[in-house]
Amino acid sequence: MNKQGPKLFSVIKDYNKEQFIKDLIAGIIVAIIALPLSIALALASGVTPEKGLYTAIVAGFVISFLGGSRVQIAGPTAAFATIVAGIVAKNGMDGLILATILAGLLLILMGLCRLGNLIRFIPYTITTGFTTGIAVTIVIGQLKDFFGLTFQHSPVETMEKLQEVIACFSSFHWQAFAVGMFSLAILIVFPKINARIPASLVAVLAASALVALLPMQVNTIGSLYEISASVPKPVFPAISIHAVREILPDAFTIAILAAIESLLSCVVADSMIGDRHNSNMELIAQGAGNICSGLFGGIPATGAIARTAANVKNGGRTPVAGMIHAVMLLLILVILMPYAKLIPMPTIAAILFMVAYNMSEWRKFVSLLKTAPKSDSIVLVITFILTVVFDLVLAIEVGIVVTAFLFMKRMADVTKISEWTYVEDNESTKQKLKHVPKNTQVYEITGPMFFAAADKIQEVIKHSGCGIIILRMRSVPAMDATALNSLTALYEECEKNHTRLIFSHVNPQPMSVMKKGGLEKKVGKENFCQNIEEALEKAQHLL
Repeated sequence: MNKQGPKLFSVIKDYNKEQFIKDLIAGIIVAIIALPLSIALALASGVTPEKGLYTAIVAGFVISFLGGSRVQIAGPTAAFATIVAGIVAKNGMDGLILATILAGLLLILMGLCRLGNLIRFIPYTITTGFTTGIAVTIVIGQLKDFFGLTFQHSPVETMEKLQEVIACFSSFHWQAFAVGMFSLAILIVFPKINARIPASLVAVLAASALVALLPMQVNTIGSLYEISASVPKPVFPAISIHAVREILPDAFTIAILAAIESLLSCVVADSMIGDRHNSNMELIAQGAGNICSGLFGGIPATGAIARTAANVKNGGRTPVAGMIHAVMLLLILVILMPYAKLIPMPTIAAILFMVAYNMSEWRKFVSLLKTAPKSDSIVLVITFILTVVFDLVLAIEVGIVVTAFLFMKRMADVTKISEWTYVEDNESTKQKLKHVPKNTQVYEITGPMFFAAADKIQEVIKHSGCGIIILRMRSVPAMDATALNSLTALYEECEKNHTRLIFSHVNPQPMSVMKKGGLEKKVGKENFCQNIEEALEKAQHLL
């Protein structure tokens, strides 16, 4: 039970005071790291600052409590920022809440159906492409605040935002830019001085003090948003068939992205602590966390790799650390949230620049372009461009479709049908070559037989006028209905031409398909041989 259930239930048996102290310290440190990030990611997502904290508190606690990882820390992440901003702009907060809840239900369903291991089938080129693309969209979305620009319109799409930045760059505000560069310098330099204190917290405190003490005309969170310090309260969106139908594609995107990111985070965490997570339980926990986040006015959540790594590095080894991190954020929300109004917007932009840089994996992107096969590079670039120019939904859909077609082409190219050449017996060849009776043709099939390669059987059909045809299938691991249809057509053509068809060494999966499709009965069981020697002997006997 514990093996399949939440990790908390299995680790709590041996829990002790020493580990609690470690978890407490780790939880407090992670909460300090999560505070500015949660606020920044909420603003990047087009919602008010406290929504990010609601997400980290509610989803963070639930996912740690139910999760399949010992050390996973969950909350809002940069991967969702563009998607969430688009949903809010299109469908409002009710639409976002509904999408988050539906995504949670989908994640639970994925976990119950044990689809956790299937996430590994999403190609690395697609995940790298859209991750780098999301990083670029985050940077573009923060140029306005970093340069202190005044927009004439309120663009939603990434390319529209970029066009607006270019059109309105004449409104450049040097004080905002100075604060942004000051914050960015702290974020880059401070970790080299002291890696234990979160650089984002130092940047927030220093920049807030700078703007408050000096007569600087710079937008702050308080000048643009109303800030609430109240605890999360249940909210219930208006639900209708039309609303569900409209928001379902976004819910699917959130669910797939949450599954990918959270399980990748679990894999990273496993390597750090020498443990193994339960992927299906983690999906169920992610689903429950997102449902609760939506019901308490939060935004989508998933496992956060950076916060999870910080938890491990500071001694967190059980889900208790993640639960403490959520409780600490709740206390911060109630006590310190009013002071968040002093945080300058260029500082938020600088923090998100660093988040985008860290998540972009640009070195891996460039390395893949240089070293990956051409087809993989095409998928990588297509996914990246579509993520930036259009949206993540289209990027993933097209990326998977293109990958599938390229994979089918590769498999079709691998599948070959070669004809054995008849050679007269002599002293130099009889030890090397098998004797093939006259009026007999042997075709060896190599590779999977599926619809993309089924047409290669046509080469055999062209020669169906000889006395006997032997199909050697020892190197065919699998076949599908289209290949079965092609083999059936070959059999019928052989019947017309009074040619005997013999199969040699048919593997279990193709044999099962032939039995279910009735081909075994048509050809006759006696014409299915265990190996090529038996098939050649049968041909010799028949002739």
